[in-house]
Amino acid sequence: MNSRHKLFLYQIAVAVASGFLLRFVVDLHPIWWLVWVAPALLLLNAIRFSAREARWMTILAAAIGTSVNFHYLSLVMPLPVVIAVIAVQTLLWGFLIMAARRLVVRYQAWWTVFVYPVLCVALDTLAAALLPDGNFGSLAYSQGDVLPILQVTSLLGVAGLLFLITLVPSALAVAIAYGRTVRHGWIAYATTALLLGSAIFYGHIRLQSPVTGTETTFGMVSIDDAIGLRASASYVSNILAEYDKSVTALAAQGAHVIVLPGEIAFIPPANALDWQQHFSALALENHVWLEVSVGIYDGKNPTNWAWLFTPEGALAASYQKHHMAPPERHERYSSGTDYSVVTIDGHAYGLAICKDMHFASFGRAYGERHAAVMLVPAWDFDYLDGWFASRITTMRGIENGYSIVRASREGLLTVSDAYGRILAERKSSEMPGSSLLARVVVGDPVPTLYTRIGNLFGWICVASAVVFLSIGRGRAGAKNR
Repeated sequence: MNSRHKLFLYQIAVAVASGFLLRFVVDLHPIWWLVWVAPALLLLNAIRFSAREARWMTILAAAIGTSVNFHYLSLVMPLPVVIAVIAVQTLLWGFLIMAARRLVVRYQAWWTVFVYPVLCVALDTLAAALLPDGNFGSLAYSQGDVLPILQVTSLLGVAGLLFLITLVPSALAVAIAYGRTVRHGWIAYATTALLLGSAIFYGHIRLQSPVTGTETTFGMVSIDDAIGLRASASYVSNILAEYDKSVTALAAQGAHVIVLPGEIAFIPPANALDWQQHFSALALENHVWLEVSVGIYDGKNPTNWAWLFTPEGALAASYQKHHMAPPERHERYSSGTDYSVVTIDGHAYGLAICKDMHFASFGRAYGERHAAVMLVPAWDFDYLDGWFASRITTMRGIENGYSIVRASREGLLTVSDAYGRILAERKSSEMPGSSLLARVVVGDPVPTLYTRIGNLFGWICVASAVVFLSIGRGRAGAKNR
């Protein structure tokens, strides 16, 4: 075997190894610390080899990595769409790595360290604004349980966190590839260390902030068994009886606000009033605030609703879901446009349903309405995205300073505070279901910079990305190879 063949096999091995590590980065249960270092290997490979070699190595690695979510995607999308999504994700990784490589290799200057994170944030920002699923797969959400670093989202949102996550591997790759030969490289390395250190320090300080307010007891109930349009009367009766029993038990334990999961039943419009009357009576009987979510099928354009009943049995709010998951879009669900805020014990409570909370702009809208708590019925997909979806939702609370009570079917029942701390959590289950009781100090929402300025930093990165890409399209310098 000649040296050329050996090099080719080596490149394949490196690409496969990089792709294998990437699977633990883009998976729905990512290894959080690996997200900070694994992309450095992709960048380093791209820098070390020629542009042609780097391109196919990156595409191979990305294809191996992004395919990790094939099974999950196949649950929510048709097979051709799944293949197209993975292909697009693969090409985007190739674009990001190769665009960053072009400038790093060409200029070998300190500022090139920022090309990769700026491009990543720019694409993430555009995805959040333009795609029906937003930036659901953002690497920023991989840090869902790392509280100190998560606090940066209260300042700059997901964009600020993602910038840090991608800056570190970029600096590592450039440092390993060029070290001191990078012009004024110390500026890049010192800036990276300073930004990361400042973010962690800020996070630790913010987490020391006292939590003040009135202790409120929340209850959640989730039964994974679905009630379809053709469900028998006995089947429906059994599930409703379990919900009633669990609500009564939670109320007896002191629950003041109880949340049921997303779309506990699919019903025709003619049955909506009967269902409202049932849960109105249940709220009145137990003297609790009760949120219930149902899907209403009119034979044409289904809708997804959350009803909130007062302890007196009155319907305080009726909220229609804004953002649809892929199966709902396929079934042509109609989207709502109104926001629902209800005052409970002097504090503003917002209503949302599942995927709504995957959109930072939606979460911010409730921050602007001074919500102190968000009540969120949800329905995840076969437990596969339960952790990921719950942590996306939790991040909305950090961004805007409110607590979140999220009850999911086929997922997690989760309560988090305005700093992202998980106060209580439990996995949902089939009949007789799961229930959770949590005591939360509810006070005024915690003011955040993000609520005031929104995703300003993300759009600054979009503008900066245009500049970087324009520079990259210019004539290659002497150092390009």
